[in-house]
Amino acid sequence: MTAEQVARAAREASNMLQTITSAQKSAVLRRIKQVLAERREQIVEANREDKEAAKKEVEAGNLSSSLFNRLDISGKGGEKYSTLLQGVDDVDRIADPIGQVTLARKLDQELDLYRVVCPVGVCLVIFEARPEVVVNIACLAIKSGNAAILKGGKEATRTNKALAEAIQYAIATTEAQEGQTKFPEKAVQVVSTRDEISGLLDMDRYVDLVIPRGSKSLVQYIQNNTRIPVLGHADGICSTYLDESADVKKAVHTVVDAKTSYPAACNSTETLLVHKSVVDTVFVEVARALLKAGVRLHADDRCLQAIDGAGIIKGEGEALASLVSKATDDDFGHEYTDMDLAIRVVDTMDEAIDHINALGSKHTDAIITEDRKRAEWFMRRVDAAGVYWNASTRFADGFRYGFGTEIGVSTNKTHARGPAGLEGLTIYKYYLFGNGQATGDYGVGNGKRGYMHKDIPLDGDVRNKFVI
Repeated sequence: MTAEQVARAAREASNMLQTITSAQKSAVLRRIKQVLAERREQIVEANREDKEAAKKEVEAGNLSSSLFNRLDISGKGGEKYSTLLQGVDDVDRIADPIGQVTLARKLDQELDLYRVVCPVGVCLVIFEARPEVVVNIACLAIKSGNAAILKGGKEATRTNKALAEAIQYAIATTEAQEGQTKFPEKAVQVVSTRDEISGLLDMDRYVDLVIPRGSKSLVQYIQNNTRIPVLGHADGICSTYLDESADVKKAVHTVVDAKTSYPAACNSTETLLVHKSVVDTVFVEVARALLKAGVRLHADDRCLQAIDGAGIIKGEGEALASLVSKATDDDFGHEYTDMDLAIRVVDTMDEAIDHINALGSKHTDAIITEDRKRAEWFMRRVDAAGVYWNASTRFADGFRYGFGTEIGVSTNKTHARGPAGLEGLTIYKYYLFGNGQATGDYGVGNGKRGYMHKDIPLDGDVRNKFVI
């Protein structure tokens, strides 16, 4: 199929999805989980082949280690695949947002206005590695009544193909009940070539939203080569700030998790800012724990002096010493996606805030402090999609937020920001119910009427008035 044929098929599927019921969506999601479970061994084997090929590309210098780390679909002991299956259930359990009323207003007698949640329409999702995105996006698209066109990276070709075939088989084998519209098989499509993507980026007639998930270069390429709205983020430069009243146990626990639990993730902390009053106390213990975990520290002079003064490296040999180096200007505002951390001392909290707003990526930033007022000041001043108090930046995730899964993390200031779940795939339309009124009936003068503009309470019956 050509790019236009794929896009047109997605638009037709999107139109059909408008009359699919919540019960049908749920049936499809249950079937998807069943087929994914049945084909687990086949999918994991495809993933093993992808990883073997990708490992050779890493050794040849053609693929980054961070992309390779995102390729695995099984995880330790198969935990990641089990989480993927659980994610399908989690999406199924979320209340169907489509048809819900978010505003109801009586403009006049027999002239009622409703703002109603509806799907975006057709979403083009382009991603690198992370083949579980195929399942995440497909399930969210189905739940929200959107058609999805998916394009994964070539490093996960076999895995993406196996997952897509499982999902499409599940859709095709879900029977519609009498009187129901058959769930459109083209609701989820997967494309494989770069040429198809170039063509699809021109299809603003059919495609409503592009969601890129991957490197900065990928996101920027898409943003610069389409007229279609783009939801996503180019960088994940997250910072954690140790304030003057930071608790040492909380600081160690959260910072080590934020850096080491998944360094390749976009919500991993890349910069540690340290208030000058805790450099020789709290920071030293954090540095000790980070070095023990194998993190490479790119530290400014005051941090280096504190590490040296605490004797952390003395007696530990060259291996530990090699993990510490003097930071350069380029280290700050840099996304490592690896076991590296840029560290800088600041004289005031406002200096830390200014640093984050200047060099961060508006993704997620955290403060470690025992002072609530200072925490709230930080959270108001920092311009990011997520601002945390005494918590790891790694919590910036749709699954952890209870969204079931996510379409991605958006740093946009549009209809969706931060980890975007179902709401990132929905917008709204206005329903107006009248009885022959015209705008000329209203105004000032003889025979004219004024508007009532009376809000209708959003009780259960009204809120779910158009849910099917």
